[in-house]
Amino acid sequence: QVQLVESGGGLVQAGGSLRLSCAASGRTFSMFAMGWFRQAPGKEREFVSGFSRSGGNTDYRDSVKGRFTISRDNAKNTLYLQMNSLKPEDTAVYYCAAGFRTARFGIYYTREEYDYWGQGTQVTVSS
Repeated sequence: QVQLVESGGGLVQAGGSLRLSCAASGRTFSMFAMGWFRQAPGKEREFVSGFSRSGGNTDYRDSVKGRFTISRDNAKNTLYLQMNSLKPEDTAVYYCAAGFRTARFGIYYTREEYDYWGQGTQVTVSS
């Protein structure tokens, strides 16, 4: 079992920044692929950014490339998402997730590939 707790959400004006954190406890953090997803009202939960199981690769959805940065500190069992130049369309509940598939060391892009989820943190960007 892995427990994930997000923090760092809030209300920010367009153009502002926030840093989300996801603290993990339970099994060895470094063995998991990690990801950030978001869900806006009335929309599907979507992939935002991910870290490979190997820890060497990251990826982002096109709309956040150049603005968001994912990072992980395995010593602190914590995943981060630095969000800069925020836009109103970034408004959503943000979730972190952890996944493990024996033979897959790349980035996981779909919800079904993740086994554990946090409770989410609200990010609201005002125009």
